[in-house]
Amino acid sequence: MDNSRLFLFAALAFVGMLLWQQWQADYGPQPIAIEQPGSEVVSTNGYGAKSDIDDLPELAENQVGSSSSFSSSSTIETQQSNQQLIIVETDVIRAEIDRLGGVVRSLKLKKFPVSLEQPDVFLEIVHSQSDSVYLMQSGLRNKANTAPTHYSIYQTAKTKYQLEDGEDELIVPFYWRENGIEVTKSYRFRRGDYLVDVSHRIVNNTSDDWTGSQYRQIQRSRPLETSRLLYTYTGSVYYNEEVKYEKVDFDDMEDSALKVGSTGGWIAMLQHYFLSAWVPAQDDKNLVYSIANTKRNPATYTIGLRSENQQAGPGGSVEFNSQMFVGPKIVSRLEEISPGLELTVDYGVLTFISKPLYWLLSFYHSYVGNWGLAIILLTLTIKAVFYKLSETSYRSMARMRKVGPRLKTLKERYGDDRQKMNQAMMELYKTEKINPMGGCLPILVQIPVFIALYWALLESVDLRQAPFIFWIQDLSVMDPFYVLPVIMGISMLIQQRLNPAPPDPIQAKVMMALPFIFTIFFAFFPSGLVLYWVVNNTLSIAQQYIITKRIEAGGK
Repeated sequence: MDNSRLFLFAALAFVGMLLWQQWQADYGPQPIAIEQPGSEVVSTNGYGAKSDIDDLPELAENQVGSSSSFSSSSTIETQQSNQQLIIVETDVIRAEIDRLGGVVRSLKLKKFPVSLEQPDVFLEIVHSQSDSVYLMQSGLRNKANTAPTHYSIYQTAKTKYQLEDGEDELIVPFYWRENGIEVTKSYRFRRGDYLVDVSHRIVNNTSDDWTGSQYRQIQRSRPLETSRLLYTYTGSVYYNEEVKYEKVDFDDMEDSALKVGSTGGWIAMLQHYFLSAWVPAQDDKNLVYSIANTKRNPATYTIGLRSENQQAGPGGSVEFNSQMFVGPKIVSRLEEISPGLELTVDYGVLTFISKPLYWLLSFYHSYVGNWGLAIILLTLTIKAVFYKLSETSYRSMARMRKVGPRLKTLKERYGDDRQKMNQAMMELYKTEKINPMGGCLPILVQIPVFIALYWALLESVDLRQAPFIFWIQDLSVMDPFYVLPVIMGISMLIQQRLNPAPPDPIQAKVMMALPFIFTIFFAFFPSGLVLYWVVNNTLSIAQQYIITKRIEAGGK
């Protein structure tokens, strides 16, 4: 079999797989906003009538039977009227934290503009809008209702906190007092970091024991837009040493509520290039849970962690600690935060290949300082590693090409007698010492590497808004002038000219159409991916041309 055709068909199947995944994302089952009789539509901040307040986790064991701390919708209205956003700004983050629950309602990444055309408009990961919700929530739960949830009102000393020059950290405290219980909820921000320490310190000024648990959760609605050609996972995941890395998408949450005991680990919400996560202490025991609320508009989906109960005796205190991360998927930083967190850079089943390729790509970038040049160097390295395998494939193709006229003669001689035609072909192959399958195995070995590199490039946040040369100022988006896709299409045509012509006229027409089809597909792919294909095809053409000329001249 012609290994070039095998590769093209494999690549076409891969593109087909991407299209199928995106079709499922676009046209699969979608949530329906259900309006119950007598219920209110959820407001722009994500909260509505009392019937909609069902995103609190269950109480920890030995506190069964308690419900929400609120007794009437009028209580909610009073709380909403007391909302006030506290502004927090560091060198890399601008956050808005609501006094209602101490909920992080907005978080923008100052190092990541929305686009190159809008350098002063920062990407907002956490947000609260009328049609889209993404919140970082945390609070306490106990049976006696002496614990602030994310619906409780906190007080603050200031309305704006800013990390000043010369300061390395910024502490933002929120205060809650009720019935002799004092709670201080603190956020600790650090310079140059997207990891935030979050603590709840409880002081018991009563004559009774205080017993309660902490919860941390990420709540969001389904994304409003998804890529039409490049599918990347958007949804929740959790990790611990028992189950390792487990995805829980929005449909899974609707089907059944997640309840899994966990020691250490973490929970996260993923999207392309970025994530949010809650990371507990690695010796803490927690319940991982999910909540799907389709009665809201938009419907919300929650992944959370709830700790075991802790107790503070009369006059005593207790503290719960966790870490919150909202930022880019930079592998080296995620590896430092918690075991397994780097898996949120989702390379799929070929992670064991993609991770070394990304490491090598980063290594080259550390020397050349340009991600486009790093991609070229990485492609050269891969071609060098597979040089001998490619040589075997091209030598087989060159020999097939050399006997092409004789194969055509055999077809004319035997016409529709396929049995005699096959016998004559086998005799010819035996005489010329040609293995028709000789070019297949080398290319089959390389295909997983090509796919792994595809995911390594697609998942690398480093390519986002990274310039290459001249007209390509962002390797993560398509070529604005379609130069690279056209070059890639031309390179595929040249490769086909170097390959033996298919004996079947219909197959030959299909093969001739493939370069044009792929040019259209790749016109919408990130230019960094197309750059890899262009360089790979160019090197393949050079190697194939030399081998073909050598074989045709009577060499080996």
